[in-house]
Amino acid sequence: MGDAFIRHIELLGYEKRFYPSQHYVYMFLVKWNDLSEKVVYRRFTEIYEFHKALKEMFPIESGDINIENRIIPHLPAPKWFDGQRSTENRQGTLAEYCYTLVNLPHKISRCLHVVSFFKVRHDDMNPVTDSQIKKPEVFLLPKDSKKNLTDITGPIVLQTYRAIADYEKSSTSEMALKAGDMVDVVEKSENGWWFCQLKNKRGWVPAAYLEPMDGPDESEEQEPNYAGEVYTVQKSYTAVEEDELTLKEGDTIEVIHKLLDGWWVIRKDETTGYYPAMYLQKAGEVNISVKSELRNRGAPPRRSTIRNVKSIHRQGRKQISQETYRRNSKKYIQKQQKMQGNFQNKANVIIEKKEPEDNKPKAQPAVPPRPSKDLILNRCTESTRSKIL
Repeated sequence: MGDAFIRHIELLGYEKRFYPSQHYVYMFLVKWNDLSEKVVYRRFTEIYEFHKALKEMFPIESGDINIENRIIPHLPAPKWFDGQRSTENRQGTLAEYCYTLVNLPHKISRCLHVVSFFKVRHDDMNPVTDSQIKKPEVFLLPKDSKKNLTDITGPIVLQTYRAIADYEKSSTSEMALKAGDMVDVVEKSENGWWFCQLKNKRGWVPAAYLEPMDGPDESEEQEPNYAGEVYTVQKSYTAVEEDELTLKEGDTIEVIHKLLDGWWVIRKDETTGYYPAMYLQKAGEVNISVKSELRNRGAPPRRSTIRNVKSIHRQGRKQISQETYRRNSKKYIQKQQKMQGNFQNKANVIIEKKEPEDNKPKAQPAVPPRPSKDLILNRCTESTRSKIL
């Protein structure tokens, strides 16, 4: 039998999960060439990373060389905070994307990258759950929508942003901007660099120089997570501003707030500060393209360092002071330490109570007295009585 390949991918719906934190995963029914059918679960961020890698593997078919040659479908970048509404609205685009993907030339649709991504993983068969947390909520795609993709699929509309200041590009892959320029965002990278187009120009632009048209504060920007996500430093950085941190390659830190401009608030022990997101990698993940990206492009500028900002909004962006980050982060650490201490004390009390009982000699079971001959003759069966006669 030849190599495995995918015959069809069908979007079934999505799940709302609550462990280890609330998030959403899409459910796909993958039909293989051996007629087997498997259900897999993928987060949209995973799908988007898969999509970006696919474009890098096939630059001609992705339109990087000539836009007219593009056959790989578009996929909008993930929002910084994925709620249930955005997860639900994205289903049509995903269904159309999978349909187009499977019908691409075999060198793309049957390549190892595509096959590996949709193969069943251990987590697909045994999703990580916690009995104390609510069970996942399943939202299935209506059957009528599956039959007719046009009912759920609309055109992929690019978001339009406005430049708040002049920006001079520093490399050929970037794009210069003038204050007031209206650009369409093709791809949003969480490292703070967004790929934009302006008329016939295309290139990378710092997200810090762009503002949405409907308000000064990004609704996509997620709230701080003082529990923290563990990341590893991929490149050393020496602090320039007072609220930044100096770290060395290989350091382990916790990310507590992911900001749109690519400068994340991180925690090292009990110290917090800003650090370039593109110099960080999630612990346990292996990304070969990280090193090359660090060489090709430096950290984007921070919003607070941009001069002569001309915003169209009267109200400024909501900002959290570094003192607030430190105070809330310290509170969280102390709370966790207190909870661990209480748990340890309870465990010690239980052990101390049990120790005296464990040291006592165990009582031996009592041996019943042997029944008399008369009792056996009166109460036992014929078989038992015959043995004493």
